[in-house]
Amino acid sequence: MTTAGNREQGERHTETGMTGDHHSEYDLIIIGGGPVGMALALALRDSDMSVLLLEARGLPAKTEDSRPLALSHGSRLILQRLGVWNALHDITPITTIHISNRGGFGRAVLTAAEIGVPALGYVMNHHDVFRAMHEALQECDIDYLTGAQVTHLETGAVQGKIEFQHDGVTKKATARLLVLADGGRLTAQIEGVTQHAHDYEQWAVVARVRTERFAYSAITSSARPMLSAVPGLTTRSLRKTGSGRKSAARTQPGVAYERFTPEGPVALLPSGKYFSLVWTVPPSAAEEILALDDAAFLARLHSHFGDRLGKFTEAGKRSGFPLSLKYATPITSRRAVLVGNAAQTLHPVAGQGFNLGLRDAWELAEEVLDSPAHIGSSAMLTRYRDKRRLDSSGGRMFTDSLVKLFSNDDLVLDSMRSMGLGALDCLPPVKRFVARRMMFGARG
Repeated sequence: MTTAGNREQGERHTETGMTGDHHSEYDLIIIGGGPVGMALALALRDSDMSVLLLEARGLPAKTEDSRPLALSHGSRLILQRLGVWNALHDITPITTIHISNRGGFGRAVLTAAEIGVPALGYVMNHHDVFRAMHEALQECDIDYLTGAQVTHLETGAVQGKIEFQHDGVTKKATARLLVLADGGRLTAQIEGVTQHAHDYEQWAVVARVRTERFAYSAITSSARPMLSAVPGLTTRSLRKTGSGRKSAARTQPGVAYERFTPEGPVALLPSGKYFSLVWTVPPSAAEEILALDDAAFLARLHSHFGDRLGKFTEAGKRSGFPLSLKYATPITSRRAVLVGNAAQTLHPVAGQGFNLGLRDAWELAEEVLDSPAHIGSSAMLTRYRDKRRLDSSGGRMFTDSLVKLFSNDDLVLDSMRSMGLGALDCLPPVKRFVARRMMFGARG
């Protein structure tokens, strides 16, 4: 068996250990080298286990993948344990979440101070997370292949088998456990696993925008150690003032806005000098909105969102994608397990998808490290599935309920929404419960 311990430094991330027929055996094969798959590999890097990580693409260019990621405080703790947090750049802390219902009187405000954490979450660039993990893997004794396309897999009683294309050559590998972190592309090849899907008939329009009432708080490389060292440090000391206008005319820095409308939610996440916009619209409106010039786009967004942030003054490149709920049951099969978007793909309304995937990876690593002699066994996979059931199903139902409750124009539900937000704002224990669930999942 090819193991991490018997490889030379210069042989990492190549055809390490492959025999003449390009076949290798591993403890784990992770299919999908996105952040969730990489997180699992990094969590296992100090073990004696042999791990193969396969990514179909290479490292994307920054301009190719500039999506914002909203990480919860719990996800920050995971990234710290993985040793990649300090390698991230341009992090904007979320110290307040402002939730409102357009046309209704109710609103709720969640703050980090109420929960007793430095920040409720953090906004960063997807590419930067990918890059930091990619660089960390270069220092690990893990077989890490990019440009490796898995074409076939099968599972049996004692091992899983895969075939993949790499550098124009068909290769084979086996492992005691196959981990699918590929977004669900290969799920149909896993025996006994059913894929479920629900089309929300909505699209997300994403862009970076600026507003009149501009204030921001970013964690720079020099400020990050200070934030880590001082419990409860707020973003006040990091606040940037701009053109000399009175601060009273500006918004508080570090505020994320979630505004529910009958057409769908609008989220504005603080991202340095900008907001990262996630605007949910009907499919019929998505194409029209994406075709607007900057001035028309900003005017339409202002009309839809309202005056809380003043006028929208600048918009970057726009893109759109359809929204749906997808999940697999069960998430385990013989010698196989699904994590991240392969296990569940959620609506972005509550920003839970990536955070849920990180918890998948972290808890799977814990289970593997606790049972090294039984990797991929039925007992091990049952324990993992039971551990993840509440968090996974709870996150899925919470997100789905928000979409269905807040994305319609029913007058009775509209009144209930406003009253519910108002009640939430007046009940600190409930606010703390909701915030901790969003930060740490069902085990929060």
